[in-house]
Amino acid sequence: MTMQPIPRESANDTDIPWYCPVGHELEVIEHAWKNQLPLLIKGPTGCGKSRLVAHAAARWGRDLVSVVCHDDTSTGDLLGRWLVRGGDTVWQDGPVTRAVRRGSVLYVDEIAEARPDVIVSLHPLTDHRRELYLDRTDEVVRAPPGFQLVVSYNPGYQRGLKELRPSTRQRFVTLVLTWPPPNVEVEVLIGETGVDKGIAKKLVSLGAKLREADALGLIEAPSTRLLVDAACLIRTGMHPRLACQVGILQALTDEPDVAAAMQDIVNLVF
Repeated sequence: MTMQPIPRESANDTDIPWYCPVGHELEVIEHAWKNQLPLLIKGPTGCGKSRLVAHAAARWGRDLVSVVCHDDTSTGDLLGRWLVRGGDTVWQDGPVTRAVRRGSVLYVDEIAEARPDVIVSLHPLTDHRRELYLDRTDEVVRAPPGFQLVVSYNPGYQRGLKELRPSTRQRFVTLVLTWPPPNVEVEVLIGETGVDKGIAKKLVSLGAKLREADALGLIEAPSTRLLVDAACLIRTGMHPRLACQVGILQALTDEPDVAAAMQDIVNLVF
């Protein structure tokens, strides 16, 4: 039995984050969990990767531990380290170790940004062993049945500068997310913010126009997350053009000419 989205009016936000499916992602993540298979989610910024994981973890009744990787992330940051407290040396688990011990859902975002040694330290969690080796304490921490590893990254953002090694990629079931089709993105904006349907349609139309405008030279296209931000501002009374300027346009560029060109598109839509 696959998971179905919970309507906003019948879900407690603190219990189950609202999520509107785009394709088969709810089915994929559920079956990965049932089979204890690690999951890799690829998709652009703001397309719903984190929300999908939070929604699934809540549906399963599991704690969610999230980690965002970057160039300076070390194995100690993730696995743990020795600390001096009150004259004693004590071991403190890192977020990954805590998640494994508790059988939580572990979400490692921007995995491609991590150093190779950090990624390799996660490998034993991705195969039949489902365990973590802490070399500093000479301990093996085995994951209980409810533990789930999910990692993600944005292929477009990497632009070939950093890529996951094939030996790592092939350890995961892989799910590709992208922008929702217009009718679904409208439902996302309404479900997330309660904004009027007419406004939601205009915001989705604006997002589509900006994503298709190659001449703007944007590094990243406007995300569904930015459209949601603008919808929130409009719903509380901000003028749509100003809401789009501060909620969408200024997040996309620092170039005055590009911002002016995008503002022209906003003015046509609103």
